[in-house]
Amino acid sequence: MTMRSTRSTVTFSNRFTLPGYPGDLPPGDYEVLVEEELLQGLGFEAYRRTATYLTVHGRGDQAGRSELRAISDGDLNKALRRDATTSATNNHSEAALSPQEDLK
Repeated sequence: MTMRSTRSTVTFSNRFTLPGYPGDLPPGDYEVLVEEELLQGLGFEAYRRTATYLTVHGRGDQAGRSELRAISDGDLNKALRRDATTSATNNHSEAALSPQEDLK
């Protein structure tokens, strides 16, 4: 069985949660690892996704550690959509549009 892995980066602008994991995660860039296996017996090359992982870097006393959290592609996409919706809502609020006071 032939496997392949693909890495990409997603960016969250706001704190977010993932189903099945406690607590929320801070905004920032997160690496996504997708593992796929080659489907045998076809007249063309095709792969089937077998796993998706989000790399989460430790904070506080866990700093310096990384954890691969298994997630579904659907859960990742939902979290990214929620993040985009939250960012769009925040960018259109009066607070986001008002100029910052000059503190001299």
